[in-house]
Amino acid sequence: MQRKDRQFGEVSEKIRRNMRNIRSKDTSVEVLLRKRLWHDGYRYRKNYKKLPGSPDIAITKYKLALFCDSEFFHGKDWDKLKVRLERGKNPQYWIRHIEENMERDRRVDRELALLDWTVIRFWSNDIKKDLQGCLRFIEETVFEKMVINTYDREPEGDDY
Repeated sequence: MQRKDRQFGEVSEKIRRNMRNIRSKDTSVEVLLRKRLWHDGYRYRKNYKKLPGSPDIAITKYKLALFCDSEFFHGKDWDKLKVRLERGKNPQYWIRHIEENMERDRRVDRELALLDWTVIRFWSNDIKKDLQGCLRFIEETVFEKMVINTYDREPEGDDY
């Protein structure tokens, strides 16, 4: 659904100003994760437009697509959030908006999987509260991919 088809309803100037300041690129959690990855020796592309969904961080060497998703806009604990939204202002807009985001996330994950990329999605609060855990998860995924790639290679020469 195109944005022009959505019904925005009445929005106060304060809400309009807050929404205008929400960033989609280079958020504080993305920068935090990127700095640590770079420090740990991982080289990456940011907002990599050659891939579906333009991952926030793409570690091309290992075909890892990392997304740093905000809890609100990507529907964390959707059942609870939906109930809260139904009681708030402009519920039809927000529910539809977040459900579309969640569907797009699922579609992007499928498209990347078809291209043999591994998708990792972190909630922004998880990055803030447990950066080490997120980094450990990335390192374990890289290790698994390296092991799988080692076994996938054809034997060279007369080893058999």
